[in-house]
Amino acid sequence: MLHAASSTPFQRELELQLSMIADCIVSLVWAPKAQIDRRLALETHAQVPPDIAAGNDSEVWSRVGDHPPLDVHALLTDALIELKGAGDQEQFNAVNESSSVIKLVNQMIIDAHEQKASDIHIEANAGDDISRIRFRKDGDLEDYLLLPFSLRAALVSRIKIMSRLDISERRRPQDGKINFNEFSDIKLELRVAILPTHDSLEDVVMRLLASSKPIPLPQLGFSARDDKIIKRLTERPFGLILACGPTGSGKTTTLHSLLAHINTDNRKIWTAEDPIEITQTGLRQLQVNPKIGVTFATAMRAFLRADPDVIMIGEVRDEETARVCIEASLTGHLVLSTLHTNSAAESVIRLLDLGMDPMNFGDSLIGIVAQRLVRGLCKHCAVSTMLSRDEYESLVHEYIDGTALTAEEGHKRLVAAASSVSGAPVTQISTCHAVGCERCGGRGYKGRTGIYEVLENVGDMKHKIQSRAATSEIFAEASGADMRTLRQDALEKVVAGLIDLKQARTVYA
Repeated sequence: MLHAASSTPFQRELELQLSMIADCIVSLVWAPKAQIDRRLALETHAQVPPDIAAGNDSEVWSRVGDHPPLDVHALLTDALIELKGAGDQEQFNAVNESSSVIKLVNQMIIDAHEQKASDIHIEANAGDDISRIRFRKDGDLEDYLLLPFSLRAALVSRIKIMSRLDISERRRPQDGKINFNEFSDIKLELRVAILPTHDSLEDVVMRLLASSKPIPLPQLGFSARDDKIIKRLTERPFGLILACGPTGSGKTTTLHSLLAHINTDNRKIWTAEDPIEITQTGLRQLQVNPKIGVTFATAMRAFLRADPDVIMIGEVRDEETARVCIEASLTGHLVLSTLHTNSAAESVIRLLDLGMDPMNFGDSLIGIVAQRLVRGLCKHCAVSTMLSRDEYESLVHEYIDGTALTAEEGHKRLVAAASSVSGAPVTQISTCHAVGCERCGGRGYKGRTGIYEVLENVGDMKHKIQSRAATSEIFAEASGADMRTLRQDALEKVVAGLIDLKQARTVYA
């Protein structure tokens, strides 16, 4: 049998014609048209269109860096052959343990895990359009694989089976989990969301939840000043510490690093999480399940009867949870939690707007960490450029914008940040920009770096909270106490050569 690549592999007449020409049985297998054109052009020494030669066309067979994984290529071909042999879609959907669709899904998850992707996105398109699989790596989505329309139903059905979801339900969203250790030797869990889209299609998003160790506190990227403050706050015997920021900004990672810093044998630490993404020896961790009445608020009340020293609540979502957290922090417990707000000062106002008593809240709060994650520069290919006088003055004004700092104070801070890298005073400030090399897959970025804003309840801050001061007043008080804003921390990391200006400005632009 001869296998021939085609962008329309289900044309029976074409198969018959090719079989007559080749004098043997020909089976069509799917491949993107752009890939076929590229191969034909190379075989006939024809001129390759610039967009195809550059690899910029939208129909890419698969992309992991610049090298397509041949195992996925082969599995996709095998799955298409099996589909044709099955006769109909329903028969193919009833996949067995030897099916190539099963192997394809397993390999996709393994590749995502090995490439340190945080999410897998499977996006179905209407009609005969191809389906798209993308990985989120270091915060950005990157193409992984394109699938012919004939495989989309089988792929989604397999994921539903692995997640123990209803494969016949296509009208409602479904949530589930995959314990991937049941299907491979990799210890990995995936949180699965199935979302119905137009034309009775379904999209899938899978969040990879590796049972990992907490990141050591020094590796989170806090400045020397903020590192001292955050350690001092976590070593307090009671009070409330909040980590705030948008989804995916690393709040849970930060809280677990703080817990690891104080996780000693003489402390009892309880956590309520949804889901449990990081595990630590010594922590007592509870998975929240609202379907059976186990919410953050009910978990918090249960913890208070279990003689804890430290409590971590995954998120303050409502007034009840906020009130219980504040009450617990006032009765001798250190409480850590997260909040979906944009800045440290805004977090204070959000909790007051939830109906918290300002007197109790002012007494309980000891600190807030606002944070973002940005892509770090690849250390092997980043290029440093000295700033001109005008460029540096512009950077200083950008640094002090919105604060009461003078240009001279901003200059001193930036010089100190740049000098912290070399350990010696610098005479001229430089910035780095991304280039791209083999080690970073040509992207110029590798890994992510945290940008932080640490507000400490010191000075007149308690009075500001208890008098319901405006966000601007809270911010001014914190800035006056030498707080580095998200903008300032990002720009300090720019002159330190950790990130570029493009990434820094995503934090505050």
